[in-house]
Formats: sequence, structure tokens, C-alpha cells
Amino acid sequence: FGTNWGGTPMTPRRTSFHYGSGNPAPWNGTMRPGDNKWTMTIWGRDADTGKAKFGYQKTPHDEWDYAGVNVMILSEQTDKAGKKRKLLTHPDRNGIVYTLDRENGDLISANKLDDTVNWVKQVDLKTGLPVRDPEFGARMDHKGKEICPSAMGYHNQGHDSYDPTKELLFMGINHICMDWEPFMLP
Repeated sequence: FGTNWGGTPMTPRRTSFHYGSGNPAPWNGTMRPGDNKWTMTIWGRDADTGKAKFGYQKTPHDEWDYAGVNVMILSEQTDKAGKKRKLLTHPDRNGIVYTLDRENGDLISANKLDDTVNWVKQVDLKTGLPVRDPEFGARMDHKGKEICPSAMGYHNQGHDSYDPTKELLFMGINHICMDWEPFMLP
């Protein structure tokens, strides 16, 4: 399990709360096979019982220290069919902005902050899984160059703002890439 050191918003009626879990360790992914559940996960929990309502893992087997604990923005917005939906929007360090149904965890959208995000080609909305670009992976037999974003993330722990009248999200972003070469630890 990944730890949490970010904010934990609670729904207006105090029925559930949401947070993100951090990255797995050690950072060298070669030393820890698998998806490393439940790291890098957006959690929705029942406020009375603490039981998980859902968990959505954004970066299975995180190789870059993208630690997914950034802000979770709760909103109500009208979808394309004209239905009001209770949403959770999470701009992640990995360069993707995720929007989920905050009641059941269904993935609604997962969009790159901009075209320079290159560790992932896209997020498959049916499976929720990132389609990675192996050129920008961090593995023992490969030195990744110009991986975007860097471990700092395109969006880190800065505060965001949501305007419910205009249904707009405002956030600060970084444009920093990195080279990454893993090594074995004893």
C-alpha cells in the first residue's frame, strides 16, 4: 500500500472522503515486480465505516516516483447528456488529469496536461490502464532520456481552484523532464 500525505476532501454531506496513495518503493521498478497495488491510487471511502467504495490505480508499477497524492477536487457538473454528475478531478504528477464519478469510481476522462507528456501514449478509458511508451520507461537495461514529466511532476502539491459557475479548473503546472537510469540496491 502507498502512503498518503496529501489533502483529504470530504463530500458536502460528509458521506464519503477521497484521497490519493503514494508511490511504491524502492523506486527501481526492477526490484518490485507487478502492479504494486494499491499504490498510486485514488480512493473513495465511506465516511462512517472507513470501508473502501472504490480504488482507481492511475500508474500501475510506477517507475518514476509520480506519487499520486495531489489534490482531489470535488464538483457537480452537467455531462454531455444533460445529467448532473458528482465528480472528482485529480491533476496527477504523472501529467494526466483524471475525472472520476466520485460515487462509484468510474473513470470518465484521463487527459494529458499537454502534448509533452510522453511516458504514456494515452489512458484506455475502457480498462483505465495507461498505454505506456517503452522508450520512456525506467528499467535496468535502458536509460530513459527526456522522460516527461520529471519526478517532480507536471502538477505537484500546489493548490488548485475550481470555479463552479464557469465549471473551470485552475492549476499551476511545471514543464520539467528528466533522464532516468535505475540501479540495483543491496
